[in-house]
Amino acid sequence: MMIMKAHYIQHVPFEGPANLKPWLHGKNIPLSTTRMYKNDPLPALDDIDFLIIMGGPMSVGDEKIYPWLAEEMRYIETAIGKKKHVLGICLGAQLIAHVLGAGIRKNRYREIGWFPVHIDGDQGEAGLFRNIPEIITPFHWHGDTFDIPAGAVKCAGSRGCGNQAFVYNGRIAALQFHLEADTPGIKSLINNCPDDITDGKYIQPPSELLLNAEEKVREISKVMDTFLGNLLL
Repeated sequence: MMIMKAHYIQHVPFEGPANLKPWLHGKNIPLSTTRMYKNDPLPALDDIDFLIIMGGPMSVGDEKIYPWLAEEMRYIETAIGKKKHVLGICLGAQLIAHVLGAGIRKNRYREIGWFPVHIDGDQGEAGLFRNIPEIITPFHWHGDTFDIPAGAVKCAGSRGCGNQAFVYNGRIAALQFHLEADTPGIKSLINNCPDDITDGKYIQPPSELLLNAEEKVREISKVMDTFLGNLLL
């Protein structure tokens, strides 16, 4: 197994690794964490192999409100330079895009709910999206979007958000959507970010977010299993 130790960066208490944690534990990959909201120290990069950057309600440009964002972005940039495996989810994907020189901006639509994503790149023999269906329906909760960095491969898009995923150098992955989502995490987002749920073309009400959630989570977990296997194993 290539990966020896994983570490995730968490930005708020209510957006954790969810189904990433049991997957890593099942592969006997040790997992540690830095809670930026508690000013936990970031580990030495020589001590980790796989860096995971979680989501959060803040934006890449909110350094004045969250001064630790600047330190985190330097850390991500260094991790990429040291050829670590890196996975960014939602805000984490935007942070990766930013350190790679791409623009971050408000998306035309806020996207909250279960919406189809079309996989349209990086599906070759060595691609991280190989053996993944061309259309998946993951969980979304975001208002910002990223441009595709120079040298990266765009891998997915949706009707509500054109850029949903990219891969850089075969070991850096940015996902705007949430393959790791579980039902408790969705309920936590609903409880902690109720003001995000407004009328919108791509915003589902809480009842729809939770409708058949366990079944939907099982389906996206299968996609996550394949994706992480492609990335790490």
